[in-house]
Parts: sequence; structure tokens; C-alpha cells
Amino acid sequence: MVVGGKATPRGRFPHVKRAGDFIYVSGTSSRRPDNSIAGAAADEFGTVRLDIAEQTRAVIENVRDILGAAGADLTDLVQITAYLVNMNDFGGYNEVYAEYFDETGPTRTTVAVHQLPHPHLLIEIQAVAHKAAREPEESQ
Repeated sequence: MVVGGKATPRGRFPHVKRAGDFIYVSGTSSRRPDNSIAGAAADEFGTVRLDIAEQTRAVIENVRDILGAAGADLTDLVQITAYLVNMNDFGGYNEVYAEYFDETGPTRTTVAVHQLPHPHLLIEIQAVAHKAAREPEESQ
């Protein structure tokens, strides 16, 4: 399903897909619905400032919204894969991540990638959640 109010996927794929009790969230960035990027700003001279903490927070909030559209939330996550363009951003990413999750949260893998679909993106997160599918109510 493509979730209304979120940035449109940059390809022909959904934001989220349910398979039984599992919910798969496609790679999600800090892109806003208007295609601007949280954590990326340019001044009047074109100097770009990229903020890994702001981008990480926006990505996790986007994942939260996408899960919400599928009837789940961050506590239902069982696995996260995070893609960082630069491992020098690991500390800032990890600090914000810890605001949302602890050792009882989802398993996590973090890898460095050469680039993401926009030069201002520092991070993308893909996730898997587990939430029992609602049983149809019986007619009486």
C-alpha cells in the first residue's frame, strides 16, 4: 500500500506490504511529501548542511507513520536494516536511534552504502514488523 500524506515512492513499489502477521516497510528516508528533505538545508550561497540526527529522527517518524497506516507501531518492529552513506555518521544516528529503541527493541543491522537516491540523503531504513492480522468478526 502507498500511504497518503507521505513522500511518493520513487519507483513502482509500496511503502508497506503485509504478509500474514508480518509487515514489511520499504526503504524509507527523511523525504517529506513535497520532496524536500528533513535534515538538509542550503543557505543563500548554496552551501548545504546535512544533519544525520534530524534525518534519523525524520526517518523513524516516517516509519512510524507507515506502520500506523498498516495497523502497527514502532513497538511491533522485529528487524531494522539501516543504510548510512557515511559510517562517520554512525554516532549521531545511534544517539537518535536510542531515543526510540533499547535492547528489547528490534534486531538491527547497519551498513554503509555508496549512495542513496538523492545526494542529500544520509540514511534510509528498511523494517519488518510483526502484528497479528485482525480476525474477521463473526456475524451473530
